Amino acid sequence: MNFSGFLALLTLVVFLTPAVTFAVGQHQVRGHVTKKGVYVQPHRKTNSDRSRSNNWSSKGNVNPYTGKMGTVDPYKPRHR
Repeated sequence: MNFSGFLALLTLVVFLTPAVTFAVGQHQVRGHVTKKGVYVQPHRKTNSDRSRSNNWSSKGNVNPYTGKMGTVDPYKPRHR
């Protein structure tokens, strides 16, 4: 394999890896009506895990579908 072929293969791997990561770490949420009667449109959501900092709404992250920057401080104590 020559250098240009290797470079093309490397570029392909770099661009496909995030797509696979996004596909595994998220799921589709159907539209629904909450208990208070508010309709929530269908949307994509990250899978639940124990991390506070890998969610699209956390500061430093960007939602890949909307381009919206995260605003939630992942290290601020939660109120229950």
